Amino acid sequence: MNSPMNRLRHHWIGTIANLGTIVLSGLILFPLQSQQFQRLVAQNQVNVPAEQQRLERERARLQTLKTLPAFGFDALVANWTLLNFFNYFGDDSLRNETGYDLSPEYFKVILDRSPYFWEAYFFLSASTSLYAAKPEETVAILNDRLRLLTPTLPPQAYLLWRYKATDELLFLGDSDAAKASYQTGEQWAKQNGSPEALSAAQSYQQSIDFLNQDPDSLSAQITAWSSILSNAFDDKTQQLAIDRIRRLGGDVIATPDGGYTISLPPE
Repeated sequence: MNSPMNRLRHHWIGTIANLGTIVLSGLILFPLQSQQFQRLVAQNQVNVPAEQQRLERERARLQTLKTLPAFGFDALVANWTLLNFFNYFGDDSLRNETGYDLSPEYFKVILDRSPYFWEAYFFLSASTSLYAAKPEETVAILNDRLRLLTPTLPPQAYLLWRYKATDELLFLGDSDAAKASYQTGEQWAKQNGSPEALSAAQSYQQSIDFLNQDPDSLSAQITAWSSILSNAFDDKTQQLAIDRIRRLGGDVIATPDGGYTISLPPE
């Protein structure tokens, strides 16, 4: 399917080509040839199956990229790392064998290099919280980067507070932290002032009201899963969100435009 992941992959392939593959190749090949990289790889190659060796090589490469000087090409390194993440995440057969543990490591590199790289945040929560089962890492990454953002930079920064609240509520079971995130997100959305932001602010207030009435509110959880459904970039995540919404007593109806209508359970 022509998923957001595929569209974004094609977009950034073109961007990187236009910026200059030769410069990027030098930056990426350097860690592969460095003594530090080779040492990190060697430490993990004894009696390890081939696919696990490949995974450890990629882990070592990402560790090196975290500290490698980019000489002003941070955005280029971030773009290239996101493309590498697409290749990693999309290799279903390997992920079924080795899991998704490297997902947060990609985003640490990407968002350290380019904290305003809005499109990258789109893939963070699902890949790290759902697939890698590391919601605490998602929240930690968001906490670190949100300190660098403002209500208007990037323009949709207010949405990141909803992502954070979703992880806190659904995966960490911390309704107080989720409510605080929704409250900050509502403030940022109002400061943003766009029609989309003001609509989000109303949604955040609704979630706050649910949590004020009942910290374990099914309606709040359904709203959070609805957020995951609306941002899902693959069929597996979409189906998981639909199943969870229905399990909680809500309903999901596909609309002709490819979206979904969500109904909450009766009071």
